[in-house]
Amino acid sequence: MGRIAVTDGMDDAALSMLEAAGHEVVLRHYELGELRNGALANFDAVVVRSATKMTSDAIDASCKEGRLRFIGRAGVGVDNIDIEAATRNGVVVCNTPGASTNSVVELTIGHLIASTRFVARADRTLRTGDWAKKQLRGSELGGKRLGLVGFGRIARGVAVLARGMGMEVNAFDPYVSSEDAAELDCLMHDNLDSLFKACTHISVHCNLSQDTHHLVNSDRLAMMPGVGADGTVCGNYLVNCARGGIVDEAAVLDALNSGILSGASLDVFEDEPAIGNALLQHERFHGSPHIGAATLEAQTRVGAEMVRLLSAFFDGNRPVSAIN
Repeated sequence: MGRIAVTDGMDDAALSMLEAAGHEVVLRHYELGELRNGALANFDAVVVRSATKMTSDAIDASCKEGRLRFIGRAGVGVDNIDIEAATRNGVVVCNTPGASTNSVVELTIGHLIASTRFVARADRTLRTGDWAKKQLRGSELGGKRLGLVGFGRIARGVAVLARGMGMEVNAFDPYVSSEDAAELDCLMHDNLDSLFKACTHISVHCNLSQDTHHLVNSDRLAMMPGVGADGTVCGNYLVNCARGGIVDEAAVLDALNSGILSGASLDVFEDEPAIGNALLQHERFHGSPHIGAATLEAQTRVGAEMVRLLSAFFDGNRPVSAIN
């Protein structure tokens, strides 16, 4: 049986299953300084979310004189884990790619609707005693072009709901063929600039890497047409429920100030927690504190999937979602 560190929380039922299987589970968050000093050296496995940073030196410190051999990411993105360092040290890295899909899909659509109908702004003005009915005329999603930056599992789920509301779905993803996209009633663009030029509504669904850092920037935001496919002068809108850092937040603020963007909403930020971020003061911005996977259903699925991955690892098998 193994000794498992759970650093950012886990579903209670999953914790009970691990303990019932005979594993020792320690619930505690470790700061980066502690990790760099080998805080995980006496664990066989660690389960993290986005708050724990498994950097190269943190992994080296826990493996050089220790026994760490498994890093589980309770979620999708693994940009907080140095995969190269893990591989070099013989540590298998797994994530739970499908468990939170529906939750993130629904939050993305929620942010799209909230942006175009000024839901957050309407609530704020109402609370201050301002009946701003005439100033909050929004626009419909139906008849507009939605541009998806990336066309993986979550983006495809968003596409299904968006089409149900009458949107024309466009995407850019260098790893997906036009033929595959056509089968899902999506127009695939050859390059990202083309996507921005065609779409008044952009939603981000790619991983964060050196190649995607600030992929959404001032130049591309300025390309957005502001006029929907149905001829409505609806303005431009941006949603990011993927990873902070893909969107240049300073460029978004400038675009909101200049009117290039009519609305923007982020669930993820380059620096988290994002308290004090200048975007939070803009009336046409609304955000959420990285809650894409924060639903009862998603956390239950994430926990159950992580138990299966850990069980496979301790049984000497390669976990199905191992990425190295």
